Amino acid sequence: MTWEHPTTSDGSPVVDLQDLGFDEGAHLLVGRALARVPPGEEIAVMGCRPDLTTGLAAWCRSEGCEVRFPGPSDARDGRRSDAQGGRPGGAPRAWVRPGRRVADRWSGAERAGGAAPDGVAARPPAHWGLAARGALVEAGGPETAFDFADRDVVWSELAPSLYAHAAAAQWDPATAIPWDSPFTLPDAVEQAVVQIMTYLVENEQAALIIPARLLARVHPHFREVLQLLAVQAADEARHVEVFTRRALLKSGRMGTSSVGGRASLTTLLAEPDYSLASFLLSVLGEGSFLSLLAFLDRHAPDPVTRRVVQLARQDEARHVAFGIAHLAHQATVDPGLRHRLRAAVERRHDALADTAGLNQDVTDALIVMAAGEWTPRAIARGHREVLRLQAQMDEGRQRRLVHLGFPHHEAADLSALHTRNFM
Repeated sequence: MTWEHPTTSDGSPVVDLQDLGFDEGAHLLVGRALARVPPGEEIAVMGCRPDLTTGLAAWCRSEGCEVRFPGPSDARDGRRSDAQGGRPGGAPRAWVRPGRRVADRWSGAERAGGAAPDGVAARPPAHWGLAARGALVEAGGPETAFDFADRDVVWSELAPSLYAHAAAAQWDPATAIPWDSPFTLPDAVEQAVVQIMTYLVENEQAALIIPARLLARVHPHFREVLQLLAVQAADEARHVEVFTRRALLKSGRMGTSSVGGRASLTTLLAEPDYSLASFLLSVLGEGSFLSLLAFLDRHAPDPVTRRVVQLARQDEARHVAFGIAHLAHQATVDPGLRHRLRAAVERRHDALADTAGLNQDVTDALIVMAAGEWTPRAIARGHREVLRLQAQMDEGRQRRLVHLGFPHHEAADLSALHTRNFM
């Protein structure tokens, strides 16, 4: 259905608004018609609303259009609608011509990233602000500053696919974990689980804060990076929930938190650089946690603990993959990156030199969980398993460092400097 007449007797296109008012959307039909006329031409506007001329005049002022209302000369020269007879609109109520401001409004506009081969600009300017990537951005307007507005600082080619995987892999703590599974553990083993869960909560809270802080500092043009950081924060929030719930499931009380552990995590929170924070958290810290969660999966004494750590490990593997992909991309364009990464590890090691490292309660809990029983032979086995875990963490860190371009001997040195608190 259309409200447009073909033309007036002198060839002007006609828009018949009938009883549609400008408070009901009439401007949409007038604007659509104006967009179709050649430069310098005008359209005739018809309609039967008493307030049509008032609304049309106000809208034309706001849009910079030229509006002319009929006078005696219009009747004399025959400027009347061919379809006047019996139409609700009657004769034209006004003639409208696009003004210069309408034509000029978008003259300085640019596509947000449109010139880049993949639509992702190398350095999106501040005046793009929150505009959607690919949108036509009107010139002027506020400039919104973002700390990280350089593609080489934040981008990874894997970001879109990792986000798609992350979105598809979300799980619900209420249904994904068999909280009602019946089991009873010896008191010492249950307390070991509680202590390990308490330690995991502490670390995951740091892992939640870091991406949440970075999220607000990244230019929205890199939307997949924002989405990944948002999902990563949501993952960590979910981990905090399920680790806390497992800790309280039987005993109703959390374990201990050491000064050394909190000091180690505080150094992560203090790192302002995007790449260095990603490196320390995702590549080294969460990379080490992949080994820890695999250890807990192997030695989990109950189905709830096992499922909790399995699901968390699935998420952490994605976080590590993003961190490595981002840094691998940056290493190709920043020759000094590896020097800065090394300096960050050494700086953190020096800051923690006088701390006790891993909470002894956590070490003991890992031994007890791996032992499974209170015999000298079992405890010795549990101790060997924990030493094996630490060796696996070291091997994993070295492997990831080599992937980022560090020589093997340097990777070994840097891995040895990593915090004894694992994260």
